[in-house]
Amino acid sequence: MKKITSALPLFFMLLSISFLCINCKDKPSNAEGKERKPIMQKTVYPSDVFPYFDKWVIKLGDGESRKDLVNYEKKDFFYTINEDGTNWVVYKTPNSGVTTKNSSNTRTELGEKRRWLPKDGGRLTGTLKVQHVSTTGDARAAASYSVVVGQIHSDDGHKNEPLKIFYKKFPGHEKGSLYWNYEINTEGDNGGRWDFSTAVWGYDMSVIGDAPDGYPKEPEEGIALGEEFSYKVVVKDGIMKLNFSSPGHETKTFTKSLIESEYAKSSDMPQQIKTLYASIGRDGTEKPAAYTGEAQFFKQGAYNQTNGKDPESNMVWSTGSEIYGGDITKQYENGSYAEVWFKEATVE
Repeated sequence: MKKITSALPLFFMLLSISFLCINCKDKPSNAEGKERKPIMQKTVYPSDVFPYFDKWVIKLGDGESRKDLVNYEKKDFFYTINEDGTNWVVYKTPNSGVTTKNSSNTRTELGEKRRWLPKDGGRLTGTLKVQHVSTTGDARAAASYSVVVGQIHSDDGHKNEPLKIFYKKFPGHEKGSLYWNYEINTEGDNGGRWDFSTAVWGYDMSVIGDAPDGYPKEPEEGIALGEEFSYKVVVKDGIMKLNFSSPGHETKTFTKSLIESEYAKSSDMPQQIKTLYASIGRDGTEKPAAYTGEAQFFKQGAYNQTNGKDPESNMVWSTGSEIYGGDITKQYENGSYAEVWFKEATVE
């Protein structure tokens, strides 16, 4: 007869090995036998993206002001996003929040600490994309659906703005417009001030709708939300030079004197102004020396031009947009905000 060998010893040996292997998985794999700590994700601040935030202060769309921007962020207003390996600095602001005393519009926007005269000058650059503009407003109001992404602001006299760079897109359009405005440094009473608008790609500010929801034809040479572009502003010896570039678009350059006015006489008023500002009676002239001798500073970010004021009170700047009683969360949820991303920027 054949000798029968029991399989039980082999079974118990395999069971013991399995038990040991299971226990091995639960033990630390490092040589010292210490438990591994989870890897904490390092916060990337806007100041990690651009090494120039010591040169700025900021005003946020909820009214907060901040002077020290190194290692600072505020979610929903000023923070960073990484997209496909690129860090972007985000500026976001609702249609209605806390504004400055001289404006009806909210902003999450940098203000340069340094002041300079037009004869001495300065330089500002940015590479950015506008991700969102308000989807509500009155199409007849020129400022509707727009955001300012760069400025020169005077700190003297009337404190007007010799440069504002706008992006605007009407609801339902794929492409929007990029244009820049020059605000006159008004002679005498500043109540007569106005902006002359120059198109870069698409329309200038004077192209408006014929009804609250009656939009003009989509611009053929416009620029879409999320489409990257760059601007460079250089002021030297009183002359402002502007350069705008974007992949797939013609590079545009412009020159404007900040020390010698083109609009010192009533006869110098462009037809654009006579038409656009007729309803609010803005017909001022400019000081012959324009902004000569006035301290200037740059601004950059998202200066939302869409507000909840009644358009009938000012068909240029009062846009009648939805503001949900000033509730910022509801505005963000329902498209009543502006959002701008910068990936490169310098100021000198």
